[in-house]
Amino acid sequence: METQQADLEGYRQPERVVPLPETISQQAREFLATPSFALEPLPETNEPADWAAHIATVDQRMAEMLAAVTFPVDVTAHPVEECVVYEATPQKGGVTEDGAILYFHGGGYIYGRGDAGAKMASSLAVASGLPCFCPDYRMPPEHPFPAALDDAVAAYLWLADRVDPARILIAGNSAGGGLAAASLLKLRDIGVTMPAGAILATPEADLTEAGDTFHTNYGLDRVLAERLMPANLLYANGHDLRDPYLSPVYGTFDGFPPVMLLSGTRDLFLSNTVRLHRAMRRDGVQASLHVWEAMPHGGFFGAPEDAEMLAEQVSFIQSVLSPK
Repeated sequence: METQQADLEGYRQPERVVPLPETISQQAREFLATPSFALEPLPETNEPADWAAHIATVDQRMAEMLAAVTFPVDVTAHPVEECVVYEATPQKGGVTEDGAILYFHGGGYIYGRGDAGAKMASSLAVASGLPCFCPDYRMPPEHPFPAALDDAVAAYLWLADRVDPARILIAGNSAGGGLAAASLLKLRDIGVTMPAGAILATPEADLTEAGDTFHTNYGLDRVLAERLMPANLLYANGHDLRDPYLSPVYGTFDGFPPVMLLSGTRDLFLSNTVRLHRAMRRDGVQASLHVWEAMPHGGFFGAPEDAEMLAEQVSFIQSVLSPK
């Protein structure tokens, strides 16, 4: 019997069609059947002007998408050191005595300026009944790492002066999930009282993009169609990409509060999420991992699975903020 020799470079697969699964809702199937979101190609230069023009174009497109879906929240701006924190408060209720969510927006560490974070957090604010405080953290090209992390820590300290940390939950999506995890590392390292819990939705937790799904889900993710290495390098500004404050998956997690992590089987960042969950579990963190069938990066944008994912987050928030 002839023995096949291992190809250590990896598996070589022929071109194939990946079917739309019958195991998800019709709305989710329809979403997967549409073309991927087309972002402007990332600049191939290091010129700040090129990046600034690119970011402005994408931010405008993002603003148009966010404006298409609204939630009943009131938005208030609070200046906090070097950034502005936007508070999205449900119009029915939403008092900080019940708790508060510190929410970090996604956008590859380069997109989402202004009140975009408050708009992204509005559904969570309404579903949970809690105000969401959303830092407009500084970003490249003008403000690379560690500006965003400094702003995140400043926003938490500002909020913790107003709300008992035992009633604060930190949350973030994509780059915001990575920043939320990095913020927890920093808060622990400087000896600050930690929040009650954290929700990390498809976190950008490894800027080296070393995970398996950066290959297996490449071209399959309906939302995140391209890798983000040029943006990662712009954000890192020459720092080691394996620095845990940049890529939290390389950190240690003793002293962390309970954490919920969310992703989908077609998410380019699934490996980020899975690896971060395993790293936290190895360090004894009460971390739970929720993975949705066929879900791409960030969700299906209106399918029943999105409502289910939101309900799971609200249940987690209620569990960690409930009186002990």
